[in-house]
Amino acid sequence: MSYSLARHLRHLSTAAAASSSTTAAAFSSISISRAKTKLQSEFDPDRALEIYSSVSKDYTSPLASRYAQDLTVRRLAKCRRFDDIESLIESHKNDPKITQEPYFSTLIRSYGIAGMFQHALRTFEQMEEIGTPRSSISFNALLTACNQSKLFDQVPKQFDEIPKKYGILPDKVSYGILVKAYCESGLIDQAFAVLKEMGEKGVEITAITFTTILDALYKLGQSDKAEKVWHEMKKKGCLDVGAYNVKIMFVHAGGPENVKALIDEMNNAGLKPDTISYNYLMTSYCQRGMMDEAKKVYAELEETGRHPNAATYRSLIYYLCRNGGFETGYKVFKQSVYRRKIPDFGTLKHLVEGLAQKKKTRGHAKGLIRTVKKKFPANFLNAWRKVEEDLGLAGSNSSTAAAASSSTAADYVQEATS
Repeated sequence: MSYSLARHLRHLSTAAAASSSTTAAAFSSISISRAKTKLQSEFDPDRALEIYSSVSKDYTSPLASRYAQDLTVRRLAKCRRFDDIESLIESHKNDPKITQEPYFSTLIRSYGIAGMFQHALRTFEQMEEIGTPRSSISFNALLTACNQSKLFDQVPKQFDEIPKKYGILPDKVSYGILVKAYCESGLIDQAFAVLKEMGEKGVEITAITFTTILDALYKLGQSDKAEKVWHEMKKKGCLDVGAYNVKIMFVHAGGPENVKALIDEMNNAGLKPDTISYNYLMTSYCQRGMMDEAKKVYAELEETGRHPNAATYRSLIYYLCRNGGFETGYKVFKQSVYRRKIPDFGTLKHLVEGLAQKKKTRGHAKGLIRTVKKKFPANFLNAWRKVEEDLGLAGSNSSTAAAASSSTAADYVQEATS
C-alpha cells in the first residue's frame, strides 16, 4: 500500500507529543465502549483516528468494534480524507480475524459509509484470495455499501450478477436491501414486484422491508396504498415501533392528537414508543406554538426511561428561539452538551443571535460559542468567528467578558446536571 496507517498514527502521536506530553497517555488502550463515547463527540479526524487506534484488541466479537469503526470513517469522510479511510480499512486485512466473514463484512460496510463503492467491491472480490468464505452475509454488506454510496441503480445489477458468479443464495435481508434501492429511486412498482417474487419463492418479508415500502409510499403521497400495506402488516403481525414511527412521521403535521392516538395504540399493543415517537409529539406541539406542552414531553423523556437525541435538542431549541425563549433554549443547550448531542450550527446560530440581544444574556452567548468551538469540526471555526464579529462578541475588556472567558465547557456540563 502507498499509505500506512501505522506510520500515519505515529506521525500523529509525535505531533501530539510536541504540544502535550499527556496525549499518548490519554489514548492508551481503551475499551470499545469508551472509544464510542469519545468518538460521538470528537469531530477532529486526526483525533478520531487516535482514539480508534487506541482501542484494545482484546474484544471477543468481530462485530464489537464496528460502531467505533463506522464513526471514525464518517469523521474522515466528512473531511474527504479518503486516503486515510483506505489506509484504515486496508490495515484490518492483516488482522487474524480477517478470515471470519462477519469481520470481513465490516470492512465492506465501512467503504460503503465512505461512499467508496468500488473499494467495497474490490474488497468483496478479494475474499477468495484472503481465504474468507462468502455467503449472504458479505453479499448483503456489498449491497448495503451500494445503497450507502447512493448507487441505487447498481443494486439490482449486483443482486442479479453476484449470486450467479459466486453461487450465493440471496436471503430475506438481501431482498430487503433490493427493495430499499427501488424505493430510494422512486420505483415503487419494482419494489412491489420484489415483494411478489419473495412470496412466490417463500422468502419471508420482514417488518423492515414492509416499513421501507410504507415510508416510500407516504413520501410519494400515496397514502391510500400506504394504508393497504399497513393493514397487511397488521394482519401478518409485523407492526413494530419502526413502522409506527413512519406513520407518526406522516400524521404529525395534522396535530398532536394524531400522534398521541398512535402512541396510545402502540402502548395498547405492548410496544414501547421510543425517543423518535415522542420527538414527533413534541415537534407537533411546537409547530402549533404549544411550547408548555412541548417542554412537558421533553421533561418526560427522562422520566419514562428514554433519552433525548440530537433531533430532540435541535427541534426544541429551534422552536424555543422562534417563540423568543432564548434563555430556556440556552438551558436546553447545556443539557445537549452534557448528553454529547449538540445541535447543528444553524440551530445554535439562531440561539446565539437571540442571547446576544440582551445585556444579561450576552455572557451566555459568549459561553455558548466558546463551548461549540471546542466541539465542532475545525472547518466550522471560521463560521463561528464570523458570528462573534457580527454580533460584537469577539474580544471585550469588560468584567463580564473576562469572567465569561474564564469559564470552560465543563462549567456548562456541571450546570446542566444541577
